[in-house]
Amino acid sequence: MTHVLNEDAGTTTADGYLVKVPVRWSDMDVYAHINHARMVTLLEEARIPWLFYDGRPTAPLRDGCLVADLHVRYQAQLRHSEGPIEVTMFVERLRAVDFTVGYEVRAAGADPASRPAVVASTQLVAFDMAAQRIARLTPEQKVYLAGFRRPAGESATRGGPS
Repeated sequence: MTHVLNEDAGTTTADGYLVKVPVRWSDMDVYAHINHARMVTLLEEARIPWLFYDGRPTAPLRDGCLVADLHVRYQAQLRHSEGPIEVTMFVERLRAVDFTVGYEVRAAGADPASRPAVVASTQLVAFDMAAQRIARLTPEQKVYLAGFRRPAGESATRGGPS
């Protein structure tokens, strides 16, 4: 399968990789909050430019990467009117065949030092689709991901557990 993903939508910061994700009308619930299922989709949309765009060592994973675990914790409400949301991503854990992405989600224009409205994590596993088995991350992928490493539970903006 051939994809072309080369429009850069994010920025590398001292805290991780920052992406602004548009919030659609259909992303909100009856109370104008971003719906939980839609938040999971918005997290996925945020990690695509960071991990899967052409030129990234991790780009080949777009054809073989599975979600093994997902956690989402809401610390404050996010409303449709507060979009686009700002998602900072980083690597919490890096192993031979998988890595865990951490997320901090804030409203548009929020102080980067403020408490995130949402914190989340996704464990992603490299997978060989043809062989139907787990694959090892390449040395280049590990180096790229290690550049975004942050210990689990550490908030870059608050200096300790979030």
